[in-house]
Amino acid sequence: MTEFADPEFYGDRWAAVYDQHHGALEAGAAVAFLAGLAGRGRVLELAIGTGRVALPLAAQGVPVEGLDASAAMVERLRAKPGGTALPVTIGDMAQVPVDGSFTLVYLVFNTLFGLLSPDRQADCFGNVARVLEPGGVFVIECFVPDPARFDRGQRVQTRAVTEDSATLELSIHDSVTQCVRTQIVTLDQRGMQMHPVALRYSWPSELDLMARQAGLQLRDRYGDWDRRLFDAGSQKHVSVYQRA
Repeated sequence: MTEFADPEFYGDRWAAVYDQHHGALEAGAAVAFLAGLAGRGRVLELAIGTGRVALPLAAQGVPVEGLDASAAMVERLRAKPGGTALPVTIGDMAQVPVDGSFTLVYLVFNTLFGLLSPDRQADCFGNVARVLEPGGVFVIECFVPDPARFDRGQRVQTRAVTEDSATLELSIHDSVTQCVRTQIVTLDQRGMQMHPVALRYSWPSELDLMARQAGLQLRDRYGDWDRRLFDAGSQKHVSVYQRA
């Protein structure tokens, strides 16, 4: 997974179509949740992408800054209303190469799992803790792993079918490394378009250990941005870690 491991790989491959695939995702509940934690301090979004969450959060008066490894993604952000006003650093989110301190750092939509080893994910926690003010919080949104989705280490799913196109999702799962490699393949009159994704999932307990090793403590965990109860049936979690 050498190419997959490059920090800018995903953004450079997906920038042109990211909003087409994910732009319809509702950000309102996430924005309200994050705005309630932001207070008056600086806020940092890791993997800011095209600004799906950051732009409406900034529109509420929250001083949002961003970090992303992909200049192509940030170009898409800049082209949107309000996009030129957000300070954005190009860099590796595992290293968090920013100056100063923040009251809130957040990372949404499973993007933490784009760091393809437990060491890289732990580095992210450690470097977030470094830039958080005392009492500051780190919020992550991640899916709860479900290995049962795969049959003998693979999965094929039809995502969309129209009169002149079909989109398939093809995945390989390595249960030892907890890594999943996926191609989103669209077949239409133009031919075939492929958009790759790779992730290394972590269980909530793994994430909690990474946080503790970084000096962060789990403060809250919810089943979604609306603060519903997190339980054994939850398919995702929104976790709030606090620096002592």
